[in-house]
Amino acid sequence: MEKYIPDIYQKSIYTINYSKLFKHGIKCILFDIDNTLVPTGSKDISDELIELFDKIKKIGITPIIYTSSNKRVNIFTDALNIEGYSKLHKNFKDILKEYKEPELAIIGDEMVKDIKYGNNEGITTILVNPISKKDSFISSLRRIKENRIVSKLRKNNLFVKGRYYE
Repeated sequence: MEKYIPDIYQKSIYTINYSKLFKHGIKCILFDIDNTLVPTGSKDISDELIELFDKIKKIGITPIIYTSSNKRVNIFTDALNIEGYSKLHKNFKDILKEYKEPELAIIGDEMVKDIKYGNNEGITTILVNPISKKDSFISSLRRIKENRIVSKLRKNNLFVKGRYYE
């Protein structure tokens, strides 16, 4: 069950203390797109999101985005002026050529996908609440499993939804 527990749990990408992450050695953050940065399937990039990514870069952290959609990743990389991948697991070794595991963090809204992946890779994991209730079909199936996991973790007082921590 520990592979599903995030190192950090915050309400959204906007409540994360990026300066603190940088002071703790984080040099690169991998951001999930769907339901982490924007609602699932959205191509709309807000001024607030652009400002956040500019702030993160000014702090000294390199943001990289990932999604399973080849078509949408370029929309975000162009608008945010950053790197992005449509298949993170296939490109992770390339990222490790530039950064060591302790310098990396991953931010996502799914324990079963984002947090488990990051914990398996030995990097800092940050869970945020999903932006919307709308999910892709695959994500909705993962949410069923996630709800069972959260219930078990709550019973053992290991994780509680809505109890945020850094």
